[in-house]
Amino acid sequence: MSKYAPHVYSEHVQIATLEHWVSLLNGQERVRIELDDGSMLSGTVAVRPTIQTYLDDNENEGVNGQLRLDQLDASQAPHWIWMDRIVAVHPLPLGDDPQVMP
Repeated sequence: MSKYAPHVYSEHVQIATLEHWVSLLNGQERVRIELDDGSMLSGTVAVRPTIQTYLDDNENEGVNGQLRLDQLDASQAPHWIWMDRIVAVHPLPLGDDPQVMP
């Protein structure tokens, strides 16, 4: 895994937010993720993400994490999402159509 991240965080509130997202992302869970740009991605969490130490472009040390989100039908490559981009996590029960927005 890379030692660099686009953004790193060291403040308690920021780290707590990242840890909150991790707590909602259990391995093999089907979810819809809302990102900071308003886009939505649906898929299966490959494995629970972890918060790790990275450097940013200015060599500042802090934490972030990456989520591997596999396509629901496994027809495409997985999405790799930086944890700080997540603004909402919605569970997808089996049988729900991820194309239908609530």
